[in-house]
Amino acid sequence: MPSPERNDNVCRVGDPLLIGVERGLGEIRAGRPIVMTDAGDASFVALPVDGLDDRRLTDFVASCGVAPPRLAMTARRARAIGIEAPGPVALKIDRPTAAGILSLASDMIPAPHTEIVPAPSAIQAMLDLAKIAERLPAALFVETRRVKATFDPPLISVPASAVAQFRKMTLRSLKIVGEANVPLEGGVRSRFVVFRDGAGNDAVAVVVGQPDFSKSVPVRLHSACLTGDVFGSRRCDCGDQLRLALGELAGAGGGVILYLDQEGRGLGLANKMRAYRLQDAGFDTVDANICLGFDDDERDYEIAGWMLEMLGCRSVQLLTNNPAKIAGLKSAGVEISDRIPLLGPVNVDNRRYLTAKATRNGHSFGHLLETLIAGAEPARPEPAEEAAEGPQGGR
Repeated sequence: MPSPERNDNVCRVGDPLLIGVERGLGEIRAGRPIVMTDAGDASFVALPVDGLDDRRLTDFVASCGVAPPRLAMTARRARAIGIEAPGPVALKIDRPTAAGILSLASDMIPAPHTEIVPAPSAIQAMLDLAKIAERLPAALFVETRRVKATFDPPLISVPASAVAQFRKMTLRSLKIVGEANVPLEGGVRSRFVVFRDGAGNDAVAVVVGQPDFSKSVPVRLHSACLTGDVFGSRRCDCGDQLRLALGELAGAGGGVILYLDQEGRGLGLANKMRAYRLQDAGFDTVDANICLGFDDDERDYEIAGWMLEMLGCRSVQLLTNNPAKIAGLKSAGVEISDRIPLLGPVNVDNRRYLTAKATRNGHSFGHLLETLIAGAEPARPEPAEEAAEGPQGGR
């Protein structure tokens, strides 16, 4: 006889809270509205700003009836356009246009003369959800009781409380879903181990050589960088660091590169390009991210701790210049026995970026710091010398 708690007509396919947030993320990535609810009676229909066009905006405004929508943004974004506030704010928008809304969310323009109030807690959770979706942290919203239209199909509803739990919930679902040997350029032997969480996000551990996990293992946490890793962009040092790390690990007899899907310090590729545009206008890498409404660095390294644990790696020699990675791994319970610097070349295109990392984020660049601050272009090796270095390069 089935237990009293069981209902044989119900098929459980996952945690309802996790699934609700996942579906909300899908709608946000598609630029469609969702319903955000909080612990009280208030609920709101919220439309993400990223991907907004005039037709979608017109339909949304029409659904609001006589109540004009408000535009929510983070406190960082509000300060960027001249609004001082302790937390996320909501601006009354009387005659919204898609172009105007996007400008308020991402361009350097002065704040409009309009009513400004604190954003409701449910909408603050919506902004966090937009960040997780790697979209601009801004949304139009209206209380559901003021909505005059019926949405077809019905809108996905997301409890604000579930958003705060989402990262922890997805980490607990992390699994190894595939692995294979992958020989790399320069004769480097490696094994790619693919991890996937319950939300369908992938991360990769590149196990180089034959590391002894009973001892402290050289490890590099590397955030994906399409522009640097794949296309050799000179705006950053990401590709240089990846290639240096491979050489270090091969020379040490083995180690691990955790290749994490955290493009643009966790902002995502599109927002990284928006930040680049602001950098071209004179901002450094820190202020550009903040201007868009994000934290300077949105990355979370707890997933790295879980991946290392699943590989059986308890202690690491961390290949990094970034103190935040050291702090992040330690907080994830990983022992760090040593830090190994990765000092790539400085050029006219990445100097300002590297200088900001050193002076504002505390990155350790050793002897390169003097070069960065002085602004002198370091001598580049001759092509023959570069070829002689091979894949390892130098420190």
